[in-house]
Formats: sequence, C-alpha cells, structure tokens
Amino acid sequence: MSDQPVTVTEITPPGGWRLPALRQVLSYGDLVYFLAKRDVTVRYKQTLIGALWAVIQPLLLAGIFSAFLGQLTDVPSDGAPYALFALTGMTMWLFLAGAIGRTSESTLASSELISKVYFPRVIVPLAALAAPIADFAAAFVVLLVLLVVTGHAPGPQVVLAPAVFAMAALIAFGIGLWLSALVVRYRDVSLAIPFLILVLLFLTPILYPLSLVPDAYHTLYSLNPLVGVMETFRWTMLADAPGPGASLPISAATGLLLLVSGLFYFARAEQRFADVI
Repeated sequence: MSDQPVTVTEITPPGGWRLPALRQVLSYGDLVYFLAKRDVTVRYKQTLIGALWAVIQPLLLAGIFSAFLGQLTDVPSDGAPYALFALTGMTMWLFLAGAIGRTSESTLASSELISKVYFPRVIVPLAALAAPIADFAAAFVVLLVLLVVTGHAPGPQVVLAPAVFAMAALIAFGIGLWLSALVVRYRDVSLAIPFLILVLLFLTPILYPLSLVPDAYHTLYSLNPLVGVMETFRWTMLADAPGPGASLPISAATGLLLLVSGLFYFARAEQRFADVI
C-alpha cells in the first residue's frame, strides 16, 4: 500500500444567519430538474385518471360548495354566478394548499438524500413546487374554458394572472420553508400542518367574498398573505369581481416578510439537517 497521505476535504455550510446562495442553487439546476421531474412522475404513476384529478377535484369541490353555500345559505359572489366564483377560488386554493403541504414535508421525505450527499438544501422544497404547479396549469386551462363557454370570459386584466400566480407560489414557498425546517427539528409539527391548512381555508376569502368581512377588520384580515392573492386572482379571472384594493399591498408585504425570513431560517436550520434528520 502507498504511504502517501490521504487528503480529506470536509464540506461544511457557512455559519450565522444568511440567505441561501442563489448562484450556488443555479449551479445545481440539473438536480432541481431531476427532483421536480421525479415528484411529478411519482404523483401520476400508476393512477387511474392521472392528471385529470387536478381538474376533477376543483370542479367537484366547487359543485359541492355551490350546492350548500350558494344555494342553501345564499352566500354573495360579487355579481358572478356562485359556481364560477367558487371554482375560481378553489383553483387557486388547491394550488396553495398543495404547495404548502408538499414543500413542508419535502425536507423530511428526502432525508436519505440529504444525509448522504451535499447540495444546497433549499433545492428540495423548491423542487417540491413542481407537482402543484403542474396541477394548477391543468385546472387553470379548464377554468378559462368554462368562463368563456358560460359567457363570463375574463377581461383584459387576465394578462396579470401569471404574475398573481408567481406571487402565490412565492408566498407558499415562504410558508413551506418555515414548516419544512421546523418539521426536521420538531416532528410533531407535521401533525399540525393539515390543521393549519384547514384553518387557512376559512381565514381566506375562497368560498366567500372579502366584502363579507367588516371594513374595520380589513387591515387585520389582510395580514393573511393569501387574502391579497385570492382577491387579485379572482379579479383577473372574473370580469365583475372588484379590484383587490388595499388588501393586495398589505398581503404582499406580509408574504415578502414570510419569504425572506423563511429563507434566512431555512439557511440557518440546514446546518444541522444531516445530524438530526
């Protein structure tokens, strides 16, 4: 055997509070693509109806809520048929719920990969957005078709829908970063995530309009970052829907705070992922 000394290189993440290095994340673009493709493939592999589930789910939920809330309790819908009002809300909500849920569980689900190979850990929750985005794309096309066919085609503001979706994705990513890092450290947090998503369903104007909330509480209510997203998305899709008003900048500010703080916290927490995961 050779007596040459063996050189050992130890890779350790930098300490302190910091943002993930964007340039480093970009250099692992192939890994992001691989993980995203894996998630989408696994989601639809050996399924009976495959991607159609992304379309059927919002349609079924919108129909159920239309029957109970639109017909039985006569919830207002800002001038649009309640079925389309509910379908628009559920299309965006199912993306948000799916994105938050999948990013939250992504880090723990990739424990074997994280414990064996070094790469920027933020790639894992980032790639987890792929499947919810694919679901939303399919549901969004169906929503557009139904709006046109029923004579409620969106106005010119529909061109802003991609920007609103990007905002929704960033907010969901920010929430997911916080939760995915907390789940690694405190496993019981994963048990609370479905309950949190359920609470957000009722604290966000998905099945009812913002106009039902008393004006005195609008500012406080809009601190929920999903409020501005939902109101703005509905405005882009429904010609008769009112504009988002002050709820958009308030929710955008809260969402930005969640995203930036989530990036900082995740970067701080990932230093011990391999030890505790």
